Amino acid sequence: MAHQMRFAAVYEAGDAWLADCSAHPTLVRAAWNTESLAPIKSGTRWLVAETGLLPTMKALNRIREEHRGPVLADPEADKAWWLVPLEAAEELADVRQLVVHAAGWPLHCPPTGWHLESRMWLCRPDGSGRLTDPAVLAAAFGPGGYRHASEAS
Repeated sequence: MAHQMRFAAVYEAGDAWLADCSAHPTLVRAAWNTESLAPIKSGTRWLVAETGLLPTMKALNRIREEHRGPVLADPEADKAWWLVPLEAAEELADVRQLVVHAAGWPLHCPPTGWHLESRMWLCRPDGSGRLTDPAVLAAAFGPGGYRHASEAS
């Protein structure tokens, strides 16, 4: 039972952070309560970098867990969305596999603890506000992949 409570607390922290990224957190929670995806517009705390699911899975294998921010996936649509800092668009402009959507683009999100309409969090928001560093993400999509400075000797 304590194990379930610990997971519930992690999911609640992620849900609270994600809902607070919206101009209307109450509407986000209302959508989730009816088991619907909640459209959360980018540009307040993060931007969205979109790519295919397979490239995302390869990139996730190249990035250490502590360097990953939230990643949402839709296997049926073969898409994934990385939450990146607001200044990431310029740094990711040359990464062909990624499309960074402009501020105001709505990402249709399930709550952090479960999937809806084929969407699920591969890396869940944990409430900390951590996002994927664009330099790390760009390197992970490059031919050599990202290696932490301590590993690059």
